[in-house]
Formats: sequence, C-alpha cells, structure tokens
Amino acid sequence: MKQKLTALRFDNRPLVINGGACRIAHLDADDFKFLSDPEPVLAGLQKSKMHVDLFTFLQRLPETSAKHPYLYEMDNLAVLPLTTFENWWTQQIDNKTRNMVRKAEKKGVVVRETSFTDDLVRGIWEIYNECPVRQERVFPHYGKSIKEVCEMSATYLDSSVFIGAYDSRKLIGFIKLVIDDTGTQAGIMHIISLLQARDKAPTNALVAHAVRSCVERNIPHLVYAKFAYGKKTQSSLSDFKDRNGFQRVDIPRYYVPLTKWGMAAFSMGLHHRFIDRLPEFLAARLRDLRNAWYQHKFQLKPESR
Repeated sequence: MKQKLTALRFDNRPLVINGGACRIAHLDADDFKFLSDPEPVLAGLQKSKMHVDLFTFLQRLPETSAKHPYLYEMDNLAVLPLTTFENWWTQQIDNKTRNMVRKAEKKGVVVRETSFTDDLVRGIWEIYNECPVRQERVFPHYGKSIKEVCEMSATYLDSSVFIGAYDSRKLIGFIKLVIDDTGTQAGIMHIISLLQARDKAPTNALVAHAVRSCVERNIPHLVYAKFAYGKKTQSSLSDFKDRNGFQRVDIPRYYVPLTKWGMAAFSMGLHHRFIDRLPEFLAARLRDLRNAWYQHKFQLKPESR
C-alpha cells in the first residue's frame, strides 16, 4: 500500500494515509509512540475534510488485553523483556549469540552511543547505498540523497538514541532507538550494518549495546518491530530475534470505521495487504519468484541478499 504523509497532525505527529480500496489512517510512528486517548484524534478526523475510511492504532505494552471499546485484531511484536544486562547475557541468549558479540569485539568493532551529526548521517547514507536489496526485498532507502537520509533519520530526535558500530572509525552499522512517552518501551526504528562487514558481527554487537542502553535508562521493554509478518511465521530475521531473546507478544491493534465503506472493508478483510490474504504456500512461491527476479536484475551474489 502506498503511504501519504499528510499535513494533519495530532499529538505533534503527522497523520499517514495508506491508499488503496480502503483508505486507512494512522499516526506516524504508531508502533513507537502510543495514544493514551484516541478520542481527540477521532473527533479531529471527523471534523476534518480528510477522506479516511478506517483509523488504526496499536495498544501500548505491557497491557495485552483489549482495553478500548473499538473493533480490533491481534497484532504481534518482537519484545525483549529487560531487567539487567547480566540476566540478558546469561539467561536470555544462547552461546552462539554470546560468541557473535565476542567476535565483534575481537575483530576490533567499537560500539557506542553517538550524537546525530553530519558524520553519522554520511555513514548511514553509505550503508543505505551499499546494496539495492535487503532481506530479499528492494531496500527502500537505496539511492536516496544525503539530504533525504538526514531528514528521515532526524525524526523524533528528542526521544531517540543512536548507537553506532565502528571499525577503525568507519561506521559499519547503527541502531536508532525511539523511546515512548512513558519511558517504558524502546523500539528499534532501524538497525542495519554493512554487508561487507558481516564477518565482524556488528549487528549482534549493536543489539547487545541496545540492551545496555535500555537497562541504564530503566526501560523494561525493547521492541524489534514484529515477530511475524502476515502468515509468514518463520524467517531468518525471526530466528535472529529469537536468538537475541526477543519473544512474540500478541497485542490489540484497533480499527475504527469512519465511513460505511470502512466498516464494510474491515468486515471483508480489505484492511490487510493483498499478499497477506493469500494462502501461505502461494505467498511463499511468489516470494521465491521475486527473489529470483532480484538476483537476475541486480546481479546479486547469494551472500548479498
């Protein structure tokens, strides 16, 4: 679905509309920042001239039972519950993951929190433009200018923590954490490393430092997007999350119809992507065909996926 950032703002965040047969709106970064009271947003939408069929929002952790009187479906998050770094290191991850973190250190990778500077932006830009395909999909930030990368990376700076992985002062990976308004949850808005630096395990080292950063701030939950996407419950990414201690947590996502068509579309499941409405065996076949096409189009080696 194509997304459009609108000029309408609530809670100091722009409204985003997904186009298609059913126009679905949500607040920007709605899985990082949460609505304590959706009523002012709903009232504002009804007064506006913005054409919206459904408004959606996600409930805040740690509550996993529905507490709002709206239609909802269970969504999922990859959640790492935190107490101490020692507990994560000794109880929540396995030997393989610990060895990968140690490997990064032995290879000379230095991981630290860093300020949002021109040097950081240039490093992010270089990582984004290394390869047009990531996780077997076209990477949406490939080909963006430094200015575009700066603008997209500068969102929510007042509640963001940047962590960089460096090899001889060169940025080879980074995490952007966004802390919610209650300080009880930090979401990984982006984590990415240079493919050419895979042998140095920077991504594992970045997760370890993100755990330290959250523990130091007494943040009890670190969230790494979804654990499963659509009907695809297993992937290399979900395996990585599992090895690093993240668990699947099902949580209500609410859908509030603002038009009759919105109600009908929700009833017919049109608020879901077309690919998510297909049987998994067919969706998997389409993913294989897509991957083969990317391999041919971009002349990628298997390890560059």
